[in-house]
Amino acid sequence: MSIGSNIKRLRTDAQLSQAELGKIAGVTDKAVSTWEADIKTPRMGAVEKMAAYFGVPKSAILDDVYQAPVPVPPGLEPLPEMATVPLIGDIACGTPITAEQNVVDRIGVPATWRADYALTCHGDSMVPKIQDGDIVCVRCQPMVENGEIAVVLIDGEATLKRFYRQGDTVTLMPENQAACAPMVYQGPEINELCIEGKAVGICRAV
Repeated sequence: MSIGSNIKRLRTDAQLSQAELGKIAGVTDKAVSTWEADIKTPRMGAVEKMAAYFGVPKSAILDDVYQAPVPVPPGLEPLPEMATVPLIGDIACGTPITAEQNVVDRIGVPATWRADYALTCHGDSMVPKIQDGDIVCVRCQPMVENGEIAVVLIDGEATLKRFYRQGDTVTLMPENQAACAPMVYQGPEINELCIEGKAVGICRAV
């Protein structure tokens, strides 16, 4: 589409007259008429004002191949904004959990999770909340609230459990206590634990 066609489409979609668009762009309605007829082209200042008003990039006005976003059908949620995080494999003892040698891939996750990395879960200790093979996304933080699911390093090996602390006793609680007993640490044993982060989302194949 031409620049004039783009301007006319945006104006008519917004149900504006040429005079109203002229006020937005800081020009006369006659100038808008010459734009839409492709007799003249708008100055960049006018393009920026129109783009800001319509909430579109400047390419929506200047680009002859610009495609307007397809509206989301009623009843469907639009896809969330995504972010890319490293997917961690087997953790090398003594290295930081996100060290390059531990990264096996990079995956896209919802940006609102504010995740820093992801882990593939193995075993059934957190069933039914977290299944074997699920990818759990983690936000790095050194502390979590009681009852939150945390990634905890124990002697260089990561485990995913609900975290509880009472006084000088820490309990790492599985969801599935039939498959795994609670892990209890007291006194100096607590120093063996290192909270790596909080679980903020789960990715699961269907």
